[in-house]
Amino acid sequence: MVKSSGTYQGEYNCQLTHGPSGAKFETDAPKDNHGRGQAFSPTDLTVASFASCMVTTMAIAAKTKLGFDIPGVRWEVTKEMSLDAPRRIERIVTQIWLPFPKSKDPGGVLERAALNCPVHHSLHPSIGKPVTFHWLG
Repeated sequence: MVKSSGTYQGEYNCQLTHGPSGAKFETDAPKDNHGRGQAFSPTDLTVASFASCMVTTMAIAAKTKLGFDIPGVRWEVTKEMSLDAPRRIERIVTQIWLPFPKSKDPGGVLERAALNCPVHHSLHPSIGKPVTFHWLG
């Protein structure tokens, strides 16, 4: 079990602390929801965590099942919020660029790992989660 803590700073800003490491960061409400947009919003963190989890899970699979690491993999994630109430994430569009050819993973281990990451399984099924993999090289 991992614990974290937080303190509300005022003006829709929170400071969060990761229990095991003591690392701190802030969140801020987005400009389109009464905030200043000066930091990741909680929903921004959700989609950033989704993409980070997919790539981390891919890295674990690459190392343990394929015998190589995947430095240089990058991603872009776009959050689409609902227009009706309640306010919620409606769709997360993710693109992942892998700096090597798909032939390095002929069995599809990496894509399967990404689509089975813990955050992917934790998000509500009504959230659209299209992922595009761009194999380079």
